[in-house]
Amino acid sequence: MSLRQLPERQHVTPAPRPGRRLRVALLGAAAGVLLAVLWSFELVDKVIGDNVANTVLGHDAKATALTGTAAGLLFAFVSGFAGTFTACNIAMAASVGPMSQASGADTGRAPLRSLLRPVGWLALGMIAVSASYGAIGVLLGDRLPQLSTDVVGGVPVRLIQSSVVFGVIGLALTYLGLAALGLLPDVFAHRPVGRVVTMGALVGGFLIGRPYPMFNKLFHWAVDTGNPLYGALAFTLQSLGNILLVTLIFAVVVVVSRGRFLRWMADPRRAAVVTGALLVALGIFTVVYWDVRLPARFGIGWFPSMPYN
Repeated sequence: MSLRQLPERQHVTPAPRPGRRLRVALLGAAAGVLLAVLWSFELVDKVIGDNVANTVLGHDAKATALTGTAAGLLFAFVSGFAGTFTACNIAMAASVGPMSQASGADTGRAPLRSLLRPVGWLALGMIAVSASYGAIGVLLGDRLPQLSTDVVGGVPVRLIQSSVVFGVIGLALTYLGLAALGLLPDVFAHRPVGRVVTMGALVGGFLIGRPYPMFNKLFHWAVDTGNPLYGALAFTLQSLGNILLVTLIFAVVVVVSRGRFLRWMADPRRAAVVTGALLVALGIFTVVYWDVRLPARFGIGWFPSMPYN
């Protein structure tokens, strides 16, 4: 056999060593707990969220009544964007890693296609859940705990729903992170698109537990219309507003780097570390914030409180 006939040796990047994977997971978990301790809902909900919504709409977003379909749908998108950094939405930042992996290999020649592909898959999973919940929410109305003003054991019923929903979502994100690191079985191994669609579904699921005041106002408006189609459309716009900023940041990074960022993330070991660390950190934050810190505010258990909270 001549030298020309010898097969080329392909370079295969080794997966992260087990010890390193565990360290990444532990550091991600520690970062999630620390974020839950330091988090200021007053800052993100009121200072940032309210001011953004008021500025974009040109009036007091909370106090001004929603009159008409156009006003309600505009409010849905703007309030979603304003709630980008709330505790009931910040975990969507973990989608950056999976989206990078689902972008495809041809990032140099077609950066726009590499950008639109993962964003489209994320939106597909997200809209499937948010639109369905919007329609169901209008049909069920006040029978949902999320719209209830009842209190059980000193805790508002709507926050009990939040605690359950975000606890489940947080555990799902944590599992996906540990699986990406190779510490648990990965059902999405070699299926990056499936991981992104699932991330989108989890982001859409944020609405099922969201206690954000402006979302509550939107929900009541949708129920008052009595039209499930309006509910589906309003909740879809809310979710699209939720991911707008992260999508724009992802797009800028992809375009400015001319695909180099996606090629950098194409390294399996690097992708596993970045994706796993983000998912574990934000998954643990979601569980700790909603299932430990929130109950502690009502005297159930204990959690450290910062002076500004």
